[in-house]
Amino acid sequence: MIPGELGPSDAAILETFVVPRYLRLFGDVVLESILPAEGAKLLHLGCRTGYPELEVAERLSMANLVGLDPAPRALELARTKAQLLPVTTRVDHVVGDPFSVPYEDQSFSHALSLCPPIPGHDARRRLFAELGRLVAPSGQILLGLPMRGSFQELLDLFREHALKNDAGDIAKATDTAALNRPNPESITEELEAAGFDDVDVEVVRASLSWKSARDFFEDPVTRLLILPDLEAHFDGVDLTRALKYAREAIDRYWSESDFELTVVIGCVSGRRY
Repeated sequence: MIPGELGPSDAAILETFVVPRYLRLFGDVVLESILPAEGAKLLHLGCRTGYPELEVAERLSMANLVGLDPAPRALELARTKAQLLPVTTRVDHVVGDPFSVPYEDQSFSHALSLCPPIPGHDARRRLFAELGRLVAPSGQILLGLPMRGSFQELLDLFREHALKNDAGDIAKATDTAALNRPNPESITEELEAAGFDDVDVEVVRASLSWKSARDFFEDPVTRLLILPDLEAHFDGVDLTRALKYAREAIDRYWSESDFELTVVIGCVSGRRY
């Protein structure tokens, strides 16, 4: 998970609430695909508070891990957690830009990222090109990210708002945002263009539920991941009115049941030869 700075308490909130409820949905699937390698060196891009570095260490013994993230507060917590790693695992946590990683070409046997902020083809191309530079021959890239079809219920409410309020800009931006998410075919093509082979994409459907609109909008998962992810895909379009409509509609339509939001989890593995 990559994007920028976190507030003073956000790192602890992310670790306590967001990792077990949301990021673990992606991590559990991705970790099943990690390939063992003697003397592995893994880049954890957008490592935030360090999940799933303990799980990686259990699968890659005697490994060197490098966690890179632009948020110093998150890295402070990641460094504290790293003390629980096996003594045979070396880990460094570095403040840095995920699109310009300060390591030499082919420095890593593995690269891992969960929920990277790549809204659209151009951002994915840049990130995949950087990972293609960093991963050595015979190495592996592992990604866990929301795929096309994710957050569909919220997007449908945006479309309803646009229809009722003659907001053509929101309607167009919503359709564009939905299509900008990758499907298995598009992400395979993009990774192959970046130099990866044997790209495999596993798709798992999951859902999250909330009792009310207030629960949804105040949930750290929504505040720290889902809404920033959505807003990034809308590329600067003002969603204030659409989100206000969604808040009211959730309580109206789901007054007697939980509001459920679909997440289409993509587990992506690619090799370099």
